Amino acid sequence: MAKTVKGILDEARAQVKEITVEQAREMLQDPQAVVVDVRESEEWRQGHLAQAVSIPRGFLELRVEEKIPDRRRPVIVHCAMGLRSLLAGRALREMGYENVYNMAGGFNAWKNNGLPWVADRQFTEDELARYSRHFLIPEVGEKGQAKLLDAKVLLIGAGALGSPAGLYLAAAGVGTIGLVDFDVVDLSNLQRQIIHATDRIGMLKTESAQKAINAINPGVNVARHDTRLTSENIMGIIAGYDVVINCSDNFPTRYLVNDACVFAKKPLADGAIFQFEGNATVFDPARGGPCYRCLYPEPPPAGMAPSCAEAGVLGVLPGLIGSIEALEAIKLILGVGKPLIGSMVYFNTLADRDFVRVLRLRRDPKCPVCGDHPTQTELIDYEAFCASVSFGANGTAEGSAAGVSSTE
Repeated sequence: MAKTVKGILDEARAQVKEITVEQAREMLQDPQAVVVDVRESEEWRQGHLAQAVSIPRGFLELRVEEKIPDRRRPVIVHCAMGLRSLLAGRALREMGYENVYNMAGGFNAWKNNGLPWVADRQFTEDELARYSRHFLIPEVGEKGQAKLLDAKVLLIGAGALGSPAGLYLAAAGVGTIGLVDFDVVDLSNLQRQIIHATDRIGMLKTESAQKAINAINPGVNVARHDTRLTSENIMGIIAGYDVVINCSDNFPTRYLVNDACVFAKKPLADGAIFQFEGNATVFDPARGGPCYRCLYPEPPPAGMAPSCAEAGVLGVLPGLIGSIEALEAIKLILGVGKPLIGSMVYFNTLADRDFVRVLRLRRDPKCPVCGDHPTQTELIDYEAFCASVSFGANGTAEGSAAGVSSTE
């Protein structure tokens, strides 16, 4: 015999205990209790319980085990008025959740009783369409997208690595992207620096990059720093940013940026490329990882690590490394996954089985900048520092990168 809606609801009430909003509020004093909001995203956006977990009814069975792996925890389900959540509660019972409660009257009753609730960022119609694919990812969703829109990321260099990093950060909706560069676009840049274009040759790279970024996403605020980084200005520049991405192409800047980020406790997504090889990592001693100085206490002598202008670089390679830098910045902003802190992704694009390797990096307790007893506690003259390095006793450059150049 076919079941009526009333019959289905009566069966659900026999399996799921209903509680009032006041009882739900009391239960939520228990840190083990969890409240699941099964309304649609549009409803959630209008307001919700601060501690609620959003799992729309259509995705409940697919996502609840990830959100609530312990089936013994008290689970309070609610919708707008209490009917959809009643059926959701029955589904949870059938999945083996032992302590399931339906909040009678749903969110409307909670709000009408004057109990506290919050409303998330109200997205514009453009943002709802632009970031719709992000909203579908549980690790991002609307909360994560709001974090991206509020985030500030600084790119040191608007060249080969800064091109893919800047474009993908803009596409992802990072609200403020800072650009540090004082150079102008040259024809020789265009083989790899895809953020620029032929009709912008001679233009400041920051201005050219701003045009490309805002062409992709007009909502991104681009903060231009048309200057050479120095020990005098870097602390003021990085102060307002959440994450710094190093896309520089010379050793004085690499050491300057590293030391400044250590002192300011800023996470630093770092990348390097050379011909067919490249690497990417995250330096963040504040989270227990190493800094650049842990790997390379001193730079190699001039000429030991040639620049792109001297040795060349495969144009597509910065696309790989710069994209990883952008990805790491996004992971840091969202607080998801495991950032490459203490790990380095290394590419040898001419290889087959060793095309990609993950290298483990250790923090050096004797590091002069981030070690247990640092000997350098302020910024120095990095041009002089990089010019003063000598050869080691074995004839190799002290502190030189083994097989991978640290230049762009």
